[in-house]
Amino acid sequence: MRRNASTVVVLAGPAPGEVLAALGRSMNVALIRPAEIRPEENTDGLASAAEALQRAGRATSPYALVPADPLTAVAASWREMWDVSRQEGPAGFEQEAAKVLAAWRAGRFELPDYYLVLAREDTAAEDTGGPDFHLGPLRSARAHRVVLVPEQEPAQQAAGVLHALGTLRHGPWWPGLDEVIEVARRFYPDSLAEQGAALGQARRDGLSDAGSATPGGARGRAG
Repeated sequence: MRRNASTVVVLAGPAPGEVLAALGRSMNVALIRPAEIRPEENTDGLASAAEALQRAGRATSPYALVPADPLTAVAASWREMWDVSRQEGPAGFEQEAAKVLAAWRAGRFELPDYYLVLAREDTAAEDTGGPDFHLGPLRSARAHRVVLVPEQEPAQQAAGVLHALGTLRHGPWWPGLDEVIEVARRFYPDSLAEQGAALGQARRDGLSDAGSATPGGARGRAG
């Protein structure tokens, strides 16, 4: 479990430059961009994401946002494993899982406190390219530590990220990454569509009740 001054949050999914710029202007947010690393040492983005998470762990702002994820290659290979048009099978997923587990066991990175997933609200739908690792097996491992921020115009999406930071819920820490990978092996994507429908309705209900409520976050309010 982390013992940091900051709440470390990974932004998973495509983050437009305008969104990152707006987030970087927030007084309570430190935006920790990945450093440039030689391509031969960073073929899957793992090295740069791990390095950024290490720097985020030393931040002193209430929130440290990292637009890089050490699980990116694992997430992509998990989605490909379930793509019936490609029939990749589990070999690619197992290869990426072995690499990321080796880095995790060597102490190169810890999972962040939270994941904010920047994606379409209907990510579970078939026309979005397949099931999503973060909103599927990763969220099933610790539901309160993975939050969807729906795609919108940059200004609205940045506001959505800041709102999400202010409403993060406390709860049990992650299981070991090896357990998360085991969850991914056993996770059936059809359950993601069912979760997505229920969570979408819950989110709509929550927004209708928000009114003038003041969000209370994991370490205070972002803004």
